[in-house]
Amino acid sequence: MVALAAKGLFLKLERGKTAKPTYQLWNSSLTTPLAQSPRPHNGVPPPTQAPPFTPCRDWTSHCWRAGIFLAVAQYQPPQALLLLASTMWSRRQGRFRTLACGVEELRCRRREREAALRKARKEQQLVSKRLLREDAPEEAGGQSAVVLLGEAEVQQFLRQAQRGTDEKEREKALLSLRRGLQHPETQQTFIRLEGSMRTLVGLLTSNRALLQLEAARCLHELSHSEQSAVAEACLPATSYLLTYLSGHSSDFIELCLYTLGNLIVESEAVRKQLLPQGIVPALAACIQSPHVAVLEALGYALSQLLQAKEAPEKIIPSILDSSLPQHMLRLMHPGPKLNLGVAMEFAWCLHYIICSQVNNTVLLTHGALSTLALLLLDLAGAVQRMDDVGLELLACPVLRCLSNLLTEVPVEAMGEQMELRDERVVAALFILLQFFLQKQPTLLPEGLWLLNNLTANSPTFCTSLISLDLIEPLLQLLPLSNMVSMLVLTVLCNVVEKGPAYCQRLWPGPLLSCLLNTLVLSDTEVVGQSLELLQLLFLYQPEAAQAFLQQSGLQALEKHQGETQLQERIHALQETAIHG
Repeated sequence: MVALAAKGLFLKLERGKTAKPTYQLWNSSLTTPLAQSPRPHNGVPPPTQAPPFTPCRDWTSHCWRAGIFLAVAQYQPPQALLLLASTMWSRRQGRFRTLACGVEELRCRRREREAALRKARKEQQLVSKRLLREDAPEEAGGQSAVVLLGEAEVQQFLRQAQRGTDEKEREKALLSLRRGLQHPETQQTFIRLEGSMRTLVGLLTSNRALLQLEAARCLHELSHSEQSAVAEACLPATSYLLTYLSGHSSDFIELCLYTLGNLIVESEAVRKQLLPQGIVPALAACIQSPHVAVLEALGYALSQLLQAKEAPEKIIPSILDSSLPQHMLRLMHPGPKLNLGVAMEFAWCLHYIICSQVNNTVLLTHGALSTLALLLLDLAGAVQRMDDVGLELLACPVLRCLSNLLTEVPVEAMGEQMELRDERVVAALFILLQFFLQKQPTLLPEGLWLLNNLTANSPTFCTSLISLDLIEPLLQLLPLSNMVSMLVLTVLCNVVEKGPAYCQRLWPGPLLSCLLNTLVLSDTEVVGQSLELLQLLFLYQPEAAQAFLQQSGLQALEKHQGETQLQERIHALQETAIHG
């Protein structure tokens, strides 16, 4: 890629002397993920420090969301991408239509196909949970190993915790029970025992703080179970966990939030019980906490709630009516107090809300576009400062939020959005694309999808691409993959279709030679998109058609003559190249 620093773009991204964001996460240990967390949401986009008693936590759900596990979480092209390369030419009486009609029809059809593609980007939702575990020094030895407990042992520990005369002995009994509950078979044994959950809830509601905390940790182990029956068994405790969100201990509140988040995503019964009990107002109260760990846990619990299949009808409307959206955007606003983990959690929450399309006007009214655009600039600035540890985990939801929210802005209002008239947005996006190319190639489609939505209806952004000399860096992405090639070609179509003035800025240049290289590929969709781009280029820039003929373009087309999907477009392109 062309070094953007040489073009002075890095300087444009600096907004005064804003202090460096406090990016201080990603030092937690990763464990094997349970399941992939959703990226675009299928019902309503994911890929986030540790309090004193929970230094070891499982952050794999966010790593999955951002495609960090490359071997098993590769970005898969949606099936509707095939629509983008479907025929976009219309012939009447054996001839290509007139220029005005043809270009307008191309624009309309592209909008329809991109709408279908956006819909197809919603991937299958899978459950993910988080686990907080104490790692105290006394547990560092062999005693911390997971042990399988039988019914008698579970009953003994519960009896000691409930009726023991010495408080330390009671705590030790609960600690032993908690270690045993890390084993799936012990979990099943526990929920089968009559009165076991009632006893644990009784300890949770006792007036002994340490016993309460240990009982909550036992519930947390149960909430992390892969068995849905275990989550259902925790139902009697959920109302108490909700009540304790208004407590004073940030550690205890955080533990309750993560436990609720694990249970919410697993059990519809839990959600049905918590919604009328006021979980949304309780979360809205928690978001004003000054504690970073609580805010991260809140973001996790909220994101789990937003992933429920009934969220668009029963959950998101009440969230939009609350103070949560304003506070979420406040916590995502760039500045010296920005925390990467907190911003990431709420960026995914925002993404789920946007994809639900319940009432995105509320988010626009609260300045979501402005906040996201400024955050994009801040992310690019972090790349420039080499302060990019974990940055891709926040970049992913931010790019998706911007991409999807742009579809909510009417075409005629695009120019009225101040944050969408700033060429720094394009420069920042290319800095991130270069970063993804080097560090996280699977996120390139995310950035290119945003670039596509920016340029689809905005001559301003198309002009920025040309004036900042970014067409050539864009072309250099073509060989990376079929998905990347399709998106790059679609962005170039957005530029070329804006008219002769834009084509003149692209000619002469490397565009034609790059397109000729794509014609030797075997991928039908990529070749079809190249044909569309060539058709537009020839319509507006006849000199390009002559150069195409001189560089053996017709011979390149012959390779695909036998492909039914391309025959009509190839014939139309041949006529345009030869006859004009």
